[in-house]
Amino acid sequence: MEYDLELENAVKSIKKKHTKTVCIQLPDGLKPKATEIAEYIESHTKAKVIIWAGSCFGACDIPDVKADLLIQWGHSAKISH
Repeated sequence: MEYDLELENAVKSIKKKHTKTVCIQLPDGLKPKATEIAEYIESHTKAKVIIWAGSCFGACDIPDVKADLLIQWGHSAKISH
């Protein structure tokens, strides 16, 4: 299965806000892609990326880390009715 992580949108947001440090938080299934995601962000911005490797139980599970921006990804598809 392919995921659209919208990395271009993340890069635009980082550049727009002049972000210096970014923390990325991924669910277990996406953690193997963490370094690939971090490298992409760092190569397209001036930001330093911190990979949160701890637990991730949803958007309310915010890591206790010093960063200018937190980007969280999940597995759930957007459901429209």
